[in-house]
Amino acid sequence: MPQTSQLIDTLKQTLKAHKLTYADVARQLDLSEGSVKRLFSDQTFSMARFEEVCQMMNLEFSDLVQLMQEKTSNLSRLTIEQEKQIVSDHILLLVTVCVLNRWDTDDILRHYKIERTELIHQLATLDKMKVIELLPGDKIKLLTSSNFQWIANGPIQQFFQHKVVPDIFNSRFDRQTETLLVNNLMITRKTNAVLQQKLDRVFMEVEQLNKADAGLPISEKQGTTLVMAVREWNYGMFADLRRK
Repeated sequence: MPQTSQLIDTLKQTLKAHKLTYADVARQLDLSEGSVKRLFSDQTFSMARFEEVCQMMNLEFSDLVQLMQEKTSNLSRLTIEQEKQIVSDHILLLVTVCVLNRWDTDDILRHYKIERTELIHQLATLDKMKVIELLPGDKIKLLTSSNFQWIANGPIQQFFQHKVVPDIFNSRFDRQTETLLVNNLMITRKTNAVLQQKLDRVFMEVEQLNKADAGLPISEKQGTTLVMAVREWNYGMFADLRRK
């Protein structure tokens, strides 16, 4: 099977994102844990076993292939000019958010009042930016890499900070689907760097979970926003009391 090594790496990452272990896979395949470890190390997965492990995560084998292709994509960020173009066009911004969340053409048309011709025009724009590949039949292939990020303090991030963040935090965070965690720390710069590395890993695990849900119908999913930030900061309201 071509690209078996990449497929197995993707499978391992997806299992980890779902908090599934070799022992879980062993029970699913009715094998010993040692045998499962050899399957991964020797890369001797059959198609049937690929599909059976995928079923543990409610995935099709085609979903795993898509995850692998996205992982090996090259586009990790856009240019300043491209981000400005997206922010300046309300519909293009909406379509960009949708495709990055793996919506297909029919999903977008079904949920938003956009004419098909306008949608195809916007998808063609994203195709030129190499964010997607617009395939025959108006199919969308996402080309962003697994570590795709907006430019730090760039047009998209500034838009988010000024327009989106106030709306996100306009909540009591007391519903079952909401969580607000705040922890004020006194740590060294070295520990701060370790903390940022841990947050990077959490972000990647969350992205793997997002990708694992990509093949599920839109009707089974809800828009969810995760915000993670770390900065050196002392309560500004106490600045006048701080000794120089």
